[in-house]
Amino acid sequence: MTKENTSHHHAEAKRKRLIWILCVSGFCILSYVLGSWQTNTVPSSSSAVYKRMGCDETKTQTKLSSSADNDDGNLSSSSSLSSSSSSEPVELDFESHHKLELKQKNQTIKYLEPCDMSLSEYTPCEDRERGRRFDRNMMKYRERHCPSKDELLYCLIPPPPNYKIPFKWPQSRDYAWYDNIPHKELSIEKAIQNWIQVEGERFRFPGGGTGFPRGADAYIDDISRLIPLTDGAVRTAIDTGCGVASFGAYLLKRDILAMSFAPRDTHEAQVQFALERGVPAIIGIMGSIRLPYPARAFDLAHCSRCLIPWFQNDGLYLTEVDRVLRPGGYWILSGPPINWKQHWKGWERSQEDLKQEQDSIENAARSLCWKKVTEKGDFSIWKKPINHIECKKLKRVHKSPPICTKAVQTDSAWYKELESCVTPLPEAKSPDEFAGGALENWPDRAFAVPPRIIQGTIPEISAEIFREDNEVWKDRIAYYKQIMPELSRGRFRNIMDMNAYLGGFAAAIVKYPSWVMNVVPVDAEKQTLGVIYERGFIGTYQDWCEGFSTYPRTYDLIHAGGLFSIYENRCDVTLILLEMDRILRPEGTVVFRDTVEILTKIQSITNGMKWTSRIMDHEKGPFIPEKILLAVKSYWTGPSS
Repeated sequence: MTKENTSHHHAEAKRKRLIWILCVSGFCILSYVLGSWQTNTVPSSSSAVYKRMGCDETKTQTKLSSSADNDDGNLSSSSSLSSSSSSEPVELDFESHHKLELKQKNQTIKYLEPCDMSLSEYTPCEDRERGRRFDRNMMKYRERHCPSKDELLYCLIPPPPNYKIPFKWPQSRDYAWYDNIPHKELSIEKAIQNWIQVEGERFRFPGGGTGFPRGADAYIDDISRLIPLTDGAVRTAIDTGCGVASFGAYLLKRDILAMSFAPRDTHEAQVQFALERGVPAIIGIMGSIRLPYPARAFDLAHCSRCLIPWFQNDGLYLTEVDRVLRPGGYWILSGPPINWKQHWKGWERSQEDLKQEQDSIENAARSLCWKKVTEKGDFSIWKKPINHIECKKLKRVHKSPPICTKAVQTDSAWYKELESCVTPLPEAKSPDEFAGGALENWPDRAFAVPPRIIQGTIPEISAEIFREDNEVWKDRIAYYKQIMPELSRGRFRNIMDMNAYLGGFAAAIVKYPSWVMNVVPVDAEKQTLGVIYERGFIGTYQDWCEGFSTYPRTYDLIHAGGLFSIYENRCDVTLILLEMDRILRPEGTVVFRDTVEILTKIQSITNGMKWTSRIMDHEKGPFIPEKILLAVKSYWTGPSS
């Protein structure tokens, strides 16, 4: 009996100790969770982010207003920052994690002054005055020519005096504010072609163009009767000599994303109008260097009276189209010389001249092993072969232009001269095999493992890494939606990812009313732009020590993840931030992701650029070294003349 009582007491004591340990453990865990929640509360809106800036933020804004009153600009408060939150958010405490930020709090802010109003539409690398110094042969004077060190500007490009926030998509496709792009030249010069019309204080875009008098929508319907445009096989397109990009604008309703480009020339502000409409576009020209895109990028290439001399230089420009065209891709040509027998009198050219031009184009297409799909009405359509098995046999007879050697870097395109040889396709084992790998139709293409990754052409990037990156971006976008609720509501139409990697950002917001210009820096460790195109998105190469080929105020949201870790020792960080300010619209937003050291350096500069910003924790919590800097550009304009 005594043994039983002793045993019972021991069991009871053990049970009490176990309960005590569990209670203490539970209390500790609960305290930790509550503490983490309080220090990492996500703001309910972007306004709340800026309300958390406290006293230092107020002092900064006071200094900013005082400085703005003394310069040539007319600074007014940003509507996106002045909106109030329904409840007072909890003050984030960065003291234990962000010592460098605190060290810089008391530093004097260096305010950057506005540039002269004559620079309101400044494009650093497409400046016409600088271009005149270069050779006119092969349009070299209209290519990129960036300023030298003594020509660099350390000032803020001013918006026009009456600048307004653009219309939201889809209304922006058809309307833009006159004050944002005060140029009537196209409405007069192209009046009968319905490019653009002036209606009071607005521009209207009827959807017309030189090559489609019935409108771009009807024009695209005509094309879709000749080749399939609605089954998802055609997703990416390139429109050479795009005008105001009505072709690209009306392709969007068919889930086709076009990279439209045109030079900065006598047709004032074509690309600027396109981007103001919310349509992807970039300043560019077919001259002496490759287009800034990888090989096998586009499903379709288009030219409607684009004035590119396809038949000159032994078809060199058509050879470049072949490089960027995907196996099985289409090239569409309308306008002179197509259907010259009917139109030659209106074009004011001789029949012999037009026939010779068309024959030269036909010969150039055959030399690339393209097959003509159809010539009907005002359209001629060719198709690139899906591999080069038959082409290699043909080249034994017709050797010009030859297939380039395997040593040629097919994806390399930054300031690389055009080559008069056919870009080789990856090897195929049978005539029915797509060189480089077949692509899924859209929309499956966005998340299918791209062929370049399957075939291991990008070192150290596997299918598993690709899938993991997609999961990372799901978490990031869920977090971004909390700190920027406008992201999913169409507030940001034109978005740029300055360091796009695998295009995960673009893929994660694919259902939003936005499009993303995916930029792969030429200095990035991995050159992944080909993967981004295989996913069905568009983008370009860029050296961020130079200006981007776009007009001022053409992007609503810019994402810069890890970018400044690449460039902090390569060029002046201030110049990169000034370039971001140039291309960002007033009240536009920037998301930086980097180390605290780099973000505090960035913030010290952007404070002097009329931006309001806040360093925030990583989406996975305060213990992750990478942080986020969320910044908003203030609304201000240049002075009235």
